[in-house]
Amino acid sequence: MPVEITWWGHATCTIVDSDVRVLTDPLFVRRLAHLRRRRGAVPPPAAWRADVTLVSHLHADHLHVPSLARLETGGRLLVPRGALRAVPGLRQLGLDVTEVVPGDRVRIGEIAVRVVPARHDGRRLPLGPHRSPALGYVVEGRARTYFAGDTGLFDTMAEEVGPVDAALLPVGGWGPYLGEGHMDAGRAAQALARLAPRIAVPVHYGTFWPIGMDAVRPHEFHAPGEEFVRQAALRAPGVAVHRLGHGESLRLEVAR
Repeated sequence: MPVEITWWGHATCTIVDSDVRVLTDPLFVRRLAHLRRRRGAVPPPAAWRADVTLVSHLHADHLHVPSLARLETGGRLLVPRGALRAVPGLRQLGLDVTEVVPGDRVRIGEIAVRVVPARHDGRRLPLGPHRSPALGYVVEGRARTYFAGDTGLFDTMAEEVGPVDAALLPVGGWGPYLGEGHMDAGRAAQALARLAPRIAVPVHYGTFWPIGMDAVRPHEFHAPGEEFVRQAALRAPGVAVHRLGHGESLRLEVAR
């Protein structure tokens, strides 16, 4: 039975492994504050179905309460420790919310979700204390699929993430400049060389762009996916990189 990965835009993906549907950082809107969806349609209702939803950190483009409200009540939701205190609206969603930290492992049906570190500001911005970590997740079923969330490159990434078959890596952002705690295409290719998965999918680029900035360094919006493919071919030539379009899926055949 193949593992299916669908990219809906930004950091929102669906991973189907062992008949378990895993959704990452759902963002189901055309506009978020000063950001506008510039590519890809708003994900359809089929994208709203999940057995478990993973939230990597508390920034509003990753933990978006109105998007989480579209999920069916009773579903599992994994969030960083401290999220319930920082975002009280999570308690009103009718979801089974579990706060997690790196090192935790949560079983859902035939899969397990292993929580791993990320290097990123995990606060609920624009204000707030540093109480919640930013996280990545490894979905372990027939395959091991790493969703990096939003993270910078860090020295112990390979050791802390562990061996993986597929890596969903952020390669850009939503503005012309990337701050600390992010990976551009080059740093994501370095991460790929360290992780050495079978396949990789670039995410977190080419979906949202600030309103009124369409003419400002537009290559920073369009180019990261293509640049990641180029850089990955140089740094990790043994990894098959799939640059998906919005709403496009791939299937990973696994023998075990």
